[in-house]
Amino acid sequence: MEIAGSTALVTGANRGIGYAFARALIARGSVRVYAGVRDPASVGDKDLTPLRLDVTVREEIAAAAAAADDVTIVINNAGVGGFDTQLWTGSFAGAREAMEVNYFGTWAVSRAFAPVLARNGGGALINMLSAASWASRADYPGYAASKAAQWSLTGALREGRREQGTLVIGVHAGFVETDLSSFTGAPKIGADDVAEQTMEALANDRVEVLADERTRQVKHALSQPLEQ
Repeated sequence: MEIAGSTALVTGANRGIGYAFARALIARGSVRVYAGVRDPASVGDKDLTPLRLDVTVREEIAAAAAAADDVTIVINNAGVGGFDTQLWTGSFAGAREAMEVNYFGTWAVSRAFAPVLARNGGGALINMLSAASWASRADYPGYAASKAAQWSLTGALREGRREQGTLVIGVHAGFVETDLSSFTGAPKIGADDVAEQTMEALANDRVEVLADERTRQVKHALSQPLEQ
């Protein structure tokens, strides 16, 4: 897909990977990038167009789709960790929030903007997933489950939007250098690196990004015996 001249929406674009996506789109020639955020005042970059959008609020999603009716690229990046619920301890509240934001939020935004993309020629829909989409975790099962569900949804969106010509891309990464991963000292990839790999996939019509070595290892292991 041609990025130059496009109009994009990035959810959660005021920081972290979302902001890296937004800046990468600008660098590649997008003429407008809507920053879909809960608080428009949190968007300080004058190159971005703030757009009120809480992905768990149906009315805000509908209003955003009506306001940003020129969009040709949608990046579902907004997400939460849900890391405070471990397998045997802790409240289920964090896990429920992760499912509500990461899975249902992505679904709701994708559903609302699918007609917009169709009217504008098909465009592209990009979902920020995780290596945890494929790796069950006892230390943060709620987050992993939400990302597994989001991966399944990404495949359904790809099948469901094929006839209208929408390119659907799933972006998988391990830990990325953002506030969300500040709890761990594990090796991390830079947000700018994830964004640049995603732009390359978008420009070359590739449907999947495996951003780092850990993610590639996890994806490869899916075809191996379960013990591995």
